[in-house]
Amino acid sequence: MKISTKGRYGLTLMISLAKREGQGCVSLKTIAEENNLSDLYLEQLVGPLRNAGLIRSVRGAKGGYQLRVPADEIKAGDIIRLLEGPISFVESIDSEPPAQKELWLRMRDAVREVLDGTTLKYLAEFNDSDKLDNYMFYI
Repeated sequence: MKISTKGRYGLTLMISLAKREGQGCVSLKTIAEENNLSDLYLEQLVGPLRNAGLIRSVRGAKGGYQLRVPADEIKAGDIIRLLEGPISFVESIDSEPPAQKELWLRMRDAVREVLDGTTLKYLAEFNDSDKLDNYMFYI
């Protein structure tokens, strides 16, 4: 499974909105500039996210986009499946030999577990330096 630009940018968009949760709306242009992305491409992603009820758009001078669902209730898997489709490694798994079918299913389940166990809030609050403090480096 390879996550396309659609999934990656969609996740970036949603993390940006989660970082501003409770602070009002933000424009796609602002998010695009902060993340060095195309605002035209982001515009293509907001439709499915809005239709799924994950974000809302507000018109006007102080308009833009914001989360409709709390960030701690949105899973990375929700976003990836919405923008990328089902999580799978092999197209017609039923025709695979039993041992290989078992491997593909275990891989699929492991990826699902990570994506569905990771909230948007966790990703928005993630800080690399916090993780590095737990490691000992030797030279």
